[in-house]
This record gives sequence, structure tokens and C-alpha cells, in this order.
Amino acid sequence: MLPGMETPSPLAQLLQALEAGDLPAARLAAVALQRANAHTHQVAAEVLHELRQPLLGAKAYAQLLAEEGGSSGPLKLLLAQVERMEQIVSDFIRLASERPAPQQRQSLAAPIWAAAKVFGVNPDSARISLEVDAPEDLTIQGNARLIEQLTLNLLNNARDAMAGRGRVKVTLAREGASVALYVSDWGPGIPAELRERIFEPYVTANKRGTGLGLAVCRRIAQEHHAQISLVSPTVLREVPPPATVFRVLFPPTDAPLPQRKRLLVVDDEAIIRTVFKDLMDKECEVIEAATGEAALELLRSTPVDLIVTDKNLPGLSGLELAQHARRLNPASRVILMTGYPSLVTTQQALQLGVVDYLLKPFDDIRQVRTLLRQGLLAPPAPPAPTVSPSARRVDVLEDNPATARQITEALTLLGLEARILSSSEVAALEAPVGVVVSWDFAPAYGKKALELAKALSQGAPFVVLAEHLTMETALASLRAGAAACLPKLISDASALSRELGLAFKKALP
Repeated sequence: MLPGMETPSPLAQLLQALEAGDLPAARLAAVALQRANAHTHQVAAEVLHELRQPLLGAKAYAQLLAEEGGSSGPLKLLLAQVERMEQIVSDFIRLASERPAPQQRQSLAAPIWAAAKVFGVNPDSARISLEVDAPEDLTIQGNARLIEQLTLNLLNNARDAMAGRGRVKVTLAREGASVALYVSDWGPGIPAELRERIFEPYVTANKRGTGLGLAVCRRIAQEHHAQISLVSPTVLREVPPPATVFRVLFPPTDAPLPQRKRLLVVDDEAIIRTVFKDLMDKECEVIEAATGEAALELLRSTPVDLIVTDKNLPGLSGLELAQHARRLNPASRVILMTGYPSLVTTQQALQLGVVDYLLKPFDDIRQVRTLLRQGLLAPPAPPAPTVSPSARRVDVLEDNPATARQITEALTLLGLEARILSSSEVAALEAPVGVVVSWDFAPAYGKKALELAKALSQGAPFVVLAEHLTMETALASLRAGAAACLPKLISDASALSRELGLAFKKALP
């Protein structure tokens, strides 16, 4: 490249590769495009949508030439390449847009036959023997256009896996109350090292493919609440058995569709609420509130799966909102966010059972999305273990004799008995009333000590004691699910006893 010349953007490289029909270059440009910022995907979708028009023109004239001058070899290849570029554009648009399509109850056979017809038009499909077994009475809740695209992608994938003549079969079958779509082929099969990653974008065993077709299939299946997977060749009882079988299992039409998770975002800054809405709107229902009072009013009438709230709100604070939310629903999951973090508010968040603490400005919005997904999909907290009225044991992970004596004294004031554990090798007993763990526990320091305490507690509350209490230790304790994180410098056994009593109050018999 000459000095002063700029490197073309990934989007420009992608368009150039598509126009030139250079599939390897298109794949490389697509990878670079994926690494760009989130807005680039939508821009790509819009530009590729516009690129469809000249592609349609090229395809139409290629077909006219084929009618006038016969289907010569070069003309066949030209038409096949144009159709392949058209499919690539469709796949990229589907992956980039993420916009849900309308669905209705319909026979699954119609889009299957439509896909078979489009598949047969491609000159390269002439070497393939295609069989379709599609009863008309099998119905699903779905979008015909997307099911056609899913089926066509599976058919193209099967054809492209075979170098010469081959056989492909589409089968529809009822499985219990569900309907299954099978696409099988008698090609070379999928290498073992790719089977776990075959639905990821750009992963392919076929040198001619883009690695997008199966990723699009997975996206469409997810939109239909269906499961797509590779299954055993023996499921279809074909002789000889096929090399590869894909199955798409649709939910029963009379089964209620899974409800979208509901996220409540509370912030007095409209731009922050907009960021969260744009970030998560495609994955869940996002509800907004500008004040704690408005959020509380919503919570009284609308159940939500996760609350994300700013700490410093006008009027009712985020911490107070978390407290009210837990009163309305003890299982409420709350993530607190603030631009002014402090150790005090982190400890308060711990006491309220807040699941995480986000710091503004966010370093990486993708990490925020991952955190929100985890919060939305987390299973309900298991019920606290049943504690016998005579139970008094608290397990104490502490290898400092002086601190162990102090904790024992504090627990005695509560009528509890300490079992001091100075090793990470612990004997399994019935669930304790609670666990006290030292962040500075030498056999399992820091986060490993938290993991050990959580496992030992068996669902009972556990408290962390730290010699040097910092934001790091408090946040790690909060994210591990601790009931409290206290400084070891509480020298008064009575004061420590009060703090432990507050942490263990729900578990005390």
C-alpha cells in the first residue's frame, strides 16, 4: 500500500469481496466486521439490503441470457455465483438485524416444499437426489419465510458437503406432542473436532461455504423456541444410514410459548435508560422508570425478573428501592449501579442481598450485557435449608487462633457453637446455622475461601471477615452471595455478635 493511503474499512472490504464473488475474502472481512462496534452490524445489514438490488438485476439478466443462448457452462457458473452471493447477503442480514418476525399457526410442509423448489432451481443442485417426506397435517407456530430459509440453508449445507453426486432427504415427523424436521445426507460427514462448534458463525468444514448458513439456522430456530442439533444417523432407520442428520424440534403448538424475561431499569438520566433498552430490548422486555417511586409503583403491579437501579436517585434511593422490592418479593434480584462507589454502600448492598454492583461509566458494555443475561437467566434461589430447633453449629474457617477465639466468643453470646476449621479439608455434616469465613484464610485465600464457605454453608448464610476490608473484598463477597462482609478490626465481641446475629437472623432457630 502506498504511503498516505487508508486501509479500507471492514464493511468496504466485505462489499468489495461480495461484488468480486471472492468468498474467502468475504469471510475474512466478515470476521473483522464482527469485531467492530455493535452499531456496525446494523449498518452492515442496511448496506447489504441495498446491495440486493444490483444482485437481483445481475441474476435476472443471467437468467435471460440462459434462455436466449442456452445454458452454457460459463453462464451456469455465473448464475450459480450470483445466487450464492444472494444467499450470503441474506444470511448476513439475518445475523445482523436480530429483529423478531411475526408468527402464526401453519402447516410445516408448505415452507419445506418452497425451500425444495428454490434448492432445485440452483444448477449445482442437479447432481443431488432430493427426497421430501412432508405430511400436510403437521403444524407449528412459526414464520413461513424464515422456516423456508432455515430449510434451504440445511439443504445447501448438505449439497456443498458433497463433491459429486449425492443424496439428501427431508423428513417431517411427529415426536410426542412436538414436530421434528430432519435433513439428512449421505456425504462425508462432519469432522469430530467441528461437531461442537458447527453452529458458530464462520465455522465450516466446506471450503466453498461461508460458515454462516448453520449460524442463521440456529438463530431462526431460537426465534421459534425450537432446538436444532446434530443427531445420531440411526434415528431415521434408513438403509444405508446417512452420514449426517440435522434435527429441528419445534415446541407443541398448544404449549404456551416461553414468556420473555422482564428487566426494570431505574435511572433519572434518559440516556442511561436508552442504553439499557438498546442493549437488551432484543432479548427481553425492558421497562423504564425515572424515579424510585415510579419503579416501586410498577413493582406492585408488574412482576420483573431483574432490577437495575442507580444508587443516587431523586427521592427514594436505589438502596431504599432494593429494600422495598425485597419486601414485596423476597426473591427479587437487584443490581445496583453508581458513579460514586463507596465501601459503605457496598456493605449496605450486601445486607440487602443485591446481586451485583455496577460502576459508572461502564468499562465494557459487552460485560454489562453478559451480567444482565446471567441475572435474567439465573434460576430461583433454592430455599434455605431446614434447621433443627436444636441446631446451634456455625462453621468457622479461620486459621488465626486469636481471631478464632474472638469469633467463638461472639457466637456464644448468640447461643451458638463454633466449629473451628483451620484446614480446607472439612468433614461433611448436616447444614449449619451459618458459616464465618476469613478472607485471609491461608489454606484457601480470598475468592477460594468464598467458594469453600458457600459450599460448606449448603444454602445457609455465610459472613466474610477481612483483615483489610476493601472494595475488592466487599464486591467479591457480594458477587459470591455472602450475607455480610465485616472488618476483623471489630475488637469488641459484643459488636461482632450483633453483626453476626443480623446476618444469621433468618437461619436462627
